Order: sequence, then structure tokens, then C-alpha cells
Amino acid sequence: MRHRIAFLLAATMTLGLSAGAAKADRLVEEYNAYIGAEDLTNSYGEPLTEPWQVIRQDRANYHRYGVTQPGDEGDSFFASAKNRERAERMLEYGTIEPRAARALLRGGALINVQIFRGPQGDYINVTVD
Repeated sequence: MRHRIAFLLAATMTLGLSAGAAKADRLVEEYNAYIGAEDLTNSYGEPLTEPWQVIRQDRANYHRYGVTQPGDEGDSFFASAKNRERAERMLEYGTIEPRAARALLRGGALINVQIFRGPQGDYINVTVD
């Protein structure tokens, strides 16, 4: 039993966790967004080719340009242009269902975005509703 406890403690320390309470990721905010045709091109009318670009454009449309579709919900996190600029890295560290990635690039889908703050930084998880 003593060896098992020592192994579990060593494994915990290897993962960067302390023997005490581990730091948990915290859900900062969650919103739904309908991805419409307006969200699929940038401000110059060029088609977007990456899911994070569509998320960023959708939030810029919502917060900066006032372009919304039925199903769009507000959020305070991406109201900041600085936070919208971080969307690529946040999605890189988060997750997106393959189905959600295809739906983002195609448009006409309702997505759910969860914004998390973790010990390694902020990230987003994206699913299709």
C-alpha cells in the first residue's frame, strides 16, 4: 500500500499538481452563436478558412459591427478586441468537435462556445448544438 501511495504522489507531481488541492480550470463564460453568411468572410470580403477565424469574425460582428443573427448570444469576454485576437491560440489549447469545425466553415449552424481559464492560460471548447 505504501508503494501505491508513493507512486500516486509521484504521478501527481509529474503532472505538475501539488499533493494538496489541484488547480482546476474555471468556466469563465459560455454563449451560443449562429454562424451566418456574414461570419464567413473577413472585413475585406475574403473567405475565412479556419474555424478560429470564423469565431473571431462572429464576435467582431456581434460586438463591433452590430451584425447579429437569431440565436446569437452576447458575451463579455470577446467584447474586447484584444481577447478576440487571442481566439486562435485559445482554440489551439482547447477543443473543437470535427463536426463543429465543418459547421463553422460552412455556416448555417448554432455553436456553443465555452471559455475557460486554466493554470496554463485561457482556452475555448466549441461544440455544435
